[in-house]
Amino acid sequence: MTTTTTSAYLSIIQNLPRMQAMTAAEPAVKTASAYYAANIGKVTSIDQFVGNYRLLSYALDAYGLGDQINSTALIKQVLTGGVANPKSLANTLPQWKAFATAFNFAADGAASISTAAAVATTKTNYVEQQLENEQGQQDVGVQLALYFNRVAPTVTSTYGILADQNLLQVVETIFGLPTSFSAENIDTQASSLSNFFNVKDLQDPAKLKQLTERFTASYDSTYGPASGSTASLTVAGSSSSSSSSAATTILSGVISNTASSLSTSTSPYFSNSLMESLQGFKIGG
Repeated sequence: MTTTTTSAYLSIIQNLPRMQAMTAAEPAVKTASAYYAANIGKVTSIDQFVGNYRLLSYALDAYGLGDQINSTALIKQVLTGGVANPKSLANTLPQWKAFATAFNFAADGAASISTAAAVATTKTNYVEQQLENEQGQQDVGVQLALYFNRVAPTVTSTYGILADQNLLQVVETIFGLPTSFSAENIDTQASSLSNFFNVKDLQDPAKLKQLTERFTASYDSTYGPASGSTASLTVAGSSSSSSSSAATTILSGVISNTASSLSTSTSPYFSNSLMESLQGFKIGG
């Protein structure tokens, strides 16, 4: 049976609470969430948190950093530095800021990560990540659209788009930007994106909806509809799917709910020039 990225995405969005509930009820997800809720309150230090593989894995997955599970030294640095200092590691590496904010040992202490609200937020994020990953097994475009719809409203500047390869891929597809766009100077890229749309539009539900559906339509137009016969696509170290070899070629290594540049992989999540340009940049600043 053949379907389009647009129709698949709209079906999920229209039934999102039910889809999230179904994902949360899956045995593996349910077991992981139960263990996390029962044990996170026992953590009293960063070392203890990082030393518990199951807790740390769940937390990292919830914030799209799942493949960083073995980067324990980096994780400790991120958590020890916190987010209060604009020059802290988490603020220098934007993909880590949300994680460091949620697990803010530095400012709020260990007890803060196990409050009812904190646990609920982590669980919600974990379930959403699992839902997106599962959809990516069928159609990478749907995974991207769901990611954009969820994460884009948190971005407050065009630099935030450039710092996230997933968001950038969506924006490039929406506006038909050439592959050479990413090779431009970081400030030139930021200025160019400002000419295409106002970042404040991402906080407007109606405009966000319009942009996301424009992406799925462009994705369908470029790569064609997904089908039951799919080609393998590597997504952040796991097997995902896409119906088009063109999509596979272009998107392989781009879709990532993880910060793979900080692992031992030889493929950088950000180019060196982009990283250097972002060193002093604070998202939301």
